[in-house]
Parts: sequence; C-alpha cells; structure tokens
Amino acid sequence: MTTLPPRRLAIAPMLDWTDRFYRYFFRQISRHTWLYTEMVNTGAILHGDRERFLRFDPLEQPVALQLGGSDPADLARCARLAEQWGYDEVNLNVGCPSERVQSGSFGACLMAEPALVAECLQAMQDQVSIPVTVKHRIGINEVEHYDYLRHFVETVARHSQTTVFIVHARNAILKGLSPKENREIPPLKYPYVYQLKAAFPELEILINGGITTLAQAEAHLQHVDGVMIGREAYHNPYALVQADARLYGDNHPVPTRTEVLQAFLPFVEQELQAGVPLKFMARHILGLFQGCFGARVWRRMLSDASRLKANDPQLLLEALAQVVDDSIASAS
Repeated sequence: MTTLPPRRLAIAPMLDWTDRFYRYFFRQISRHTWLYTEMVNTGAILHGDRERFLRFDPLEQPVALQLGGSDPADLARCARLAEQWGYDEVNLNVGCPSERVQSGSFGACLMAEPALVAECLQAMQDQVSIPVTVKHRIGINEVEHYDYLRHFVETVARHSQTTVFIVHARNAILKGLSPKENREIPPLKYPYVYQLKAAFPELEILINGGITTLAQAEAHLQHVDGVMIGREAYHNPYALVQADARLYGDNHPVPTRTEVLQAFLPFVEQELQAGVPLKFMARHILGLFQGCFGARVWRRMLSDASRLKANDPQLLLEALAQVVDDSIASAS
C-alpha cells in the first residue's frame, strides 16, 4: 500500500474551479500537496452522472472527495463509492455559507448541530477504511467566541472517530453576505485555530483562510499540522512550486512554468481526443504566467472564445511564445 504524504499543504475545494482538469494541472507543480474536489452533494452522486462527479486520474493522488449533505445514510453510500473509486480521503463540508446549500440543510449551517455532524461522519467511517475528515468554520453568524468552536470540535471528536479537522478561520454569516463576501468580510482569527490545536494535540488540525504564500504556510505550521490554500493556488499556482522542497523535504528539480505547461499538454491532447472542449482545460492555466512579461497576452489568447472553439492545442504553444518565462528567478 502506498504511503501518503502528510497534509502539510492542501488545495482547498473550490466550486467550479478544483475539477479534475485543474487538479491534473496542479499536480505538475507539486507532487505531495493534497488536492480536494469541488464540493459534490450526495444527491448528485446517488442520482446523477456518477462518472462525471467521481472520475479522476491516478496522477492526481493524493486526492480527497468533498461531500455536501446531512443525511447519514446517503453520506455513507457516497463515502463507500469514494473508496471504491480510489479516493484517498472523503471530506464533509460544514463550511459553505451559500443560501443554496443551506436550503439543502448542509454546509456551514450544520455547525449548529455538532451531534448530527458526528453522526454523519461516523456513518461514513463505518463504511470505509480511508480517512473521513471535516472542513468547517470557527462559528456562524454573530457567535464569535472561541468556546463555540471548541464545543463543536470536542463534540464531533467525542462522538465519531474523526481526527482531522480543517478549519476556515472565519465565521460564516448565513444571511446577508454572499459566498464571496463570506470569504472576505468576517475577520480572520488564526489564534482560535492555534488554541484549538493546543487544546486537542491528538487531533490533526489544518488551517484555512487568507493564506497566500509558502512563507505564511511555514509560519502557521509552527502552530498547526497543515495549511490549506484556496484562491491564490488557482490564480497564481506557480507561487507554490517550492512546496515540495520547503514543506515536504523533497528537493526534486523544480519545473519551470514552460515545463509545467509541456507536462500538461499530453493530458490536454488526450482529453481533446475524448471530446472534452479545450476551454474546459485552458481556463485553469490562465494564472500560470502570473507576474511574467506577456502574462496579459497569455490570458487574452487563452480566453478567446473563437480560438478555443477550434479545440486546437496549438493555441497553448502560440500563447506560450508570447510570454517571457522568468521561472528560475521566481522559484528561488
């Protein structure tokens, strides 16, 4: 059995962003970072296109399936499918604040029901041998004190076998703020997460929210077990190219941006032959040359609907010719 790397760094599950195309692309940048799917609700898996929601390439591993739901039986069935499909972990979303998710009685609103969360997690654990984890906020609405967070984690840990908690260090405001505003307006309270780790040293605690650099990740790792990075990993993925060396002690040769693209191209060609439109893959690499001369032209070319419609991978090479790859300087 393959030994999995520790969760020192993970890429956050992001709806419409962390699909299998992005995950394959990011794997060209880091070998060890944990990757998470978009949140998939249990109904989509149980009653929808299972292949669409569960398919992934083995190269993506370690990879976790994030589920949204609040029915223990449905979650258990989906967890079993996750293990059968080869996922390394299944994660329960208790952090999404959107009203659409709340209408399904899952996401961040479940923080008000820690006993139910524990029941859901245990139902999944009873069906699988892979880790079952939970991602949540530090509180909801106007409840802002640390004791609320501690009570939630203590209850879930006591009544389930869950030992891995991924904590977005902001409150979730369930009414009045959009999901985007919920990622920016509620203040970050990193000390709450540090305090949580100190109170429960036996638990594996990852911190999430507002983290954009490996230097920040290293600082957080002085207090917690792991760090989860979200939007920066999407908009400026190459900023994490040193993650394997700095966080995992793996000093393999660091690829340049050009080499990352070249490694991604065979996958693009394979997917095009399978009938996948080029735009589904090109949109995930717009940030590869962030900060380089010509990056704006790169993004413009790869966003040109008329060029993308031709589904010709040559477009990526033509766009590459317009940028100056300064990877050596930026990766050092």
